[in-house]
Amino acid sequence: MGLREPEEIQQQIVRETFHLVLKRDDNICNFLEGGSLIGGSDYKLIYRHYATLYFVFCVDSSESELGILDLIQVFVETLDKCFENVCELDLIFHMDKVHYILQEVVMGGMVLETNMNEIVAQMEAQNRLEKSEGGLSAAPARAVSAVKNINLPEIPRNINIGDLNIKVPNLSQFV
Repeated sequence: MGLREPEEIQQQIVRETFHLVLKRDDNICNFLEGGSLIGGSDYKLIYRHYATLYFVFCVDSSESELGILDLIQVFVETLDKCFENVCELDLIFHMDKVHYILQEVVMGGMVLETNMNEIVAQMEAQNRLEKSEGGLSAAPARAVSAVKNINLPEIPRNINIGDLNIKVPNLSQFV
């Protein structure tokens, strides 16, 4: 077998995880040994099924299964609070916010925060910051507005710096 692209390997891991978790009955425990791509018996898949959503964490054998189940519960409840009844579309169209929430909970394999109210407060602070900045989509409009509002009596046509002579084009078409 030749060297595969990282994206192809990631997709294979997602497919393998999906097939391992999906074929299990609801009355079976939520822990199972990782598949061949995930690392076999050294790793465990711990998952929770909520309506149409599956949340799966892959952890090494030293992690507490019940601790990870609680962590998944905190993550899902936080998503539910931030998105008001989280659904697939929230996860798809707001992936950046989902990643932000997950990074508030876990970063670099370490659990940072399990207090849902603290996580939600951080998310709300981030939302306020984005709104006060007008979001990234407003940046070009703000830049054009700033250029239009420059109070120069006359835009210089030639700039001389020592031996360097720069001819400035007519910018009136942009203003």
